[in-house]
Amino acid sequence: MLDNHAKLVKVIAASDGIVGRKKLQKIIYILKKLGLPFEEKYTFYFYGPYSEELSLRIEELTNLGFVTEVKEQKSNYYQYRYQVTDQGQDFLEHSNADVPIVESIVRDMKEQSSRFLELVATMLYFDHLPKDEIEQKVQEVKKKSNYTSDDIEEAWSFLKNIKLS
Repeated sequence: MLDNHAKLVKVIAASDGIVGRKKLQKIIYILKKLGLPFEEKYTFYFYGPYSEELSLRIEELTNLGFVTEVKEQKSNYYQYRYQVTDQGQDFLEHSNADVPIVESIVRDMKEQSSRFLELVATMLYFDHLPKDEIEQKVQEVKKKSNYTSDDIEEAWSFLKNIKLS
């Protein structure tokens, strides 16, 4: 029944919690682009690929008590911390959702900055284009982010290393 919800809980559990709405959005998008069975639809938005469906699903998970969302104040902004609750662990144990979460990939992504994951997700959003056009498109749509050629090279390397077997 709540298979799509269970998949999200599984990712948050595999990462031992995720800090940041943007980071959560990008991790799920990247996993989807790697071929994992996430069904959320994405559009290109201010911070790269964004899914309203994912936002609503996370809200439902917090309302159901499967995930906590804690708002934390940083120096000049707020961030959100997502953790799986005991109820969420219970839910996972009774779920039939089949999503082969590769915990090492999820943890690798969790260790990256939201800015970096935004770059990687944006590159994947344009993966139907040749490599040089992807880089050009990133510079065009993310002009204010000031990604350097080193940033882009690091993102290509990251993508090469996280491919699913």
